[in-house]
Amino acid sequence: MPDTGTYVYAITRDTDAPGSAGLTGVAGTPVRTVADAGLVAYVSTVPLDRFGEEPLRRSLEDLDWVSEMARAHHRVVEAVAGTAPTAPVRLVTVYGGDEQVRELLRDRRKDFTALLSQVAGRSEWGVKAYARRETAPPPGEEAAGAAGSDSPGIAYLKRRRASLRGREDAWRVAADQAEHVHAALAAVSVANRRHRAQDPSLSGREEAMVLNGAYLVDDDRGGEFAAVVDSLRGQGADIELTGPWAPYSFTALDLGAVDAGGVR
Repeated sequence: MPDTGTYVYAITRDTDAPGSAGLTGVAGTPVRTVADAGLVAYVSTVPLDRFGEEPLRRSLEDLDWVSEMARAHHRVVEAVAGTAPTAPVRLVTVYGGDEQVRELLRDRRKDFTALLSQVAGRSEWGVKAYARRETAPPPGEEAAGAAGSDSPGIAYLKRRRASLRGREDAWRVAADQAEHVHAALAAVSVANRRHRAQDPSLSGREEAMVLNGAYLVDDDRGGEFAAVVDSLRGQGADIELTGPWAPYSFTALDLGAVDAGGVR
């Protein structure tokens, strides 16, 4: 049984492919290339006692390990995408060896060629929108409620209902604004994807996320896209812009690798 596998980061056309010299990938492994059928895959040789199916299942439960792998994977993809149309490959996709990677390039040549043509001269931008937290009641409002004829318990319930209504109203305003933002950005992009809203534990924000969008934008319209985002700020939702990135959201192919990064 082989004791190493081939970890795949990204694929591009051989006519565009930059060199891999000096690139370092996951677990500090050097990056190299495997070519076939007019395509080039950027890969590393990795030990299967760390990247085989069972070790990966255990490692993927370690968020620190996953974060480290993701950063290393992303660095390689961005280095390639900085100079050539690039199809990023899913994190921890491992093949049994270089020949299996060559088979992939031959078998899926048409698919990769079409994807690379679609993203040539374009980048991905990310836009997230959050419902604004409701503002506190004006000074004296609570005191006025407490000073009325209601008992303290009734007064509290009224304030609670008012707070919930305010939160719901803020969410509806933000959701409506998210639809407006998405439509405006779709108009200046060539493709778009709406991803699932992130939980606050992932977004790092207490506010509810109402838009998690990805937009494929012509590179010569990047400034225009950012200007449109700026023009939409302050209208009921807080907006975050990230990018430009390699087109992760627009190059997804089922490569047949085992789920959770198992060796193919």
